[in-house]
Amino acid sequence: MNPVLKWVGGKRQLLEKIKGLLPTEYNTYYEPFVGGGALLFELSPINAVINDMNSELINLYKILGDETKYYRLIELLEIHEKNHSEEYFYKIRELDRKDNFLRLPDYERAARVIYLNKAGYNGLYRVNSKGFYNVPFGKKLKVNLYSKENMDKVHNYFKNANISIHNEDFQQVVKEATTNDFVYFDPPYVKWDDKDSFTSYTKDDFSKDDQIRLFETVKELTTKNVKVMLSNHNAEFIRELYKDFNIFVIPAKRLVNANAKGRGNVEEVIITNYDV
Repeated sequence: MNPVLKWVGGKRQLLEKIKGLLPTEYNTYYEPFVGGGALLFELSPINAVINDMNSELINLYKILGDETKYYRLIELLEIHEKNHSEEYFYKIRELDRKDNFLRLPDYERAARVIYLNKAGYNGLYRVNSKGFYNVPFGKKLKVNLYSKENMDKVHNYFKNANISIHNEDFQQVVKEATTNDFVYFDPPYVKWDDKDSFTSYTKDDFSKDDQIRLFETVKELTTKNVKVMLSNHNAEFIRELYKDFNIFVIPAKRLVNANAKGRGNVEEVIITNYDV
């Protein structure tokens, strides 16, 4: 399976490196910052707990596993493809400014997320301080919103596997993790000292204090014999925080940035609390 969205910080390009550092066995898979779900879909764990602070993204994942609503979602994607234009894009984009937005059918909001992601500029999902989607039109004459074969695979996976889907703080999500479970943390990355960094896919930024809170959570999980892997920028702040853990430096490319100059080669780290 492939992700159904293009997501900032998506891990498709690093999957082989990540898979080479995974634990050989584990019970329940946890991903508290699931985003586009590249690793989730690659591993397809039977027992999983996923979470994200982006409520519209989590709504989409819930719809993908619902037998009836999934087909309503597909119908709406066909309508979006047919009606696609710059004027139509901005009409759909403005829906979250309306007072009745959260009263729209949940499958309609899910279809909107996919359409805006595929039709917006450079595949960004970005909201402003009020939580309103604010990515401009991507200037595509036509959009292909989904692969039927892949969407059906994702639908069947969510429908048949034991997946618990959450929209809450990462610390809450991993409270039940226990011995030999595996947690993969892929949080919004720390900002480079000398480069712009994109983290605003929810209205609340993930601060340096949140990074420290995440570190404390990793330490607590380690005392419970939970296997933990974490990704972030290869930044001094992160290396110092996790100096007592295993740190692997991985070359990567930044593929999504509003400014083309902000894309290019970067270094990331993969951190584990277990021996590889």
